[in-house]
Amino acid sequence: MSGSEICWAVLPPEMRARWIAHSRALLDSYRQLTGEELIARSADPQEEAERLFLAPMVVVSHGGESDPILNYGNRAALRLWEMEVENFIATPSRLTAEPEQREARARFLEEAERKGFVTGYEGIRISSAGRRFRISGATVWSVTTPDGEVIGQGATFSRWEDVASPA
Repeated sequence: MSGSEICWAVLPPEMRARWIAHSRALLDSYRQLTGEELIARSADPQEEAERLFLAPMVVVSHGGESDPILNYGNRAALRLWEMEVENFIATPSRLTAEPEQREARARFLEEAERKGFVTGYEGIRISSAGRRFRISGATVWSVTTPDGEVIGQGATFSRWEDVASPA
């Protein structure tokens, strides 16, 4: 199976155009705010969306709702949180963290909103199956439209490790 088949096989056909557009927003916003590229870019938006989906680091985002809902997760994110894409993008993003971690997470997200992006976040997260893991070195940034409207926040990290459940 090719990389594109792996990518698109998990996406319902009606989601593909939105997924491509959102991938572009994630990539463009990240570059604009950090001065760096999240992945190698190309002139083909579908190719970039596939490349982002298949990237080895976790890339996630949520919308700008008052209780933000996840709206993107690449293959690494879906595997880490042990979810199918349809369930992932219907999940309030606060539920990716344990209750006692949510206040610190919210403060970090507020700082990222004020500054445009922040780096170095770490915290405990929990998968849909209850597996706990620590993320570290995360970057969180504001996701914007081409005209600069903030539509949510993205996050990426490449370091995580399982942690034991509290006794």
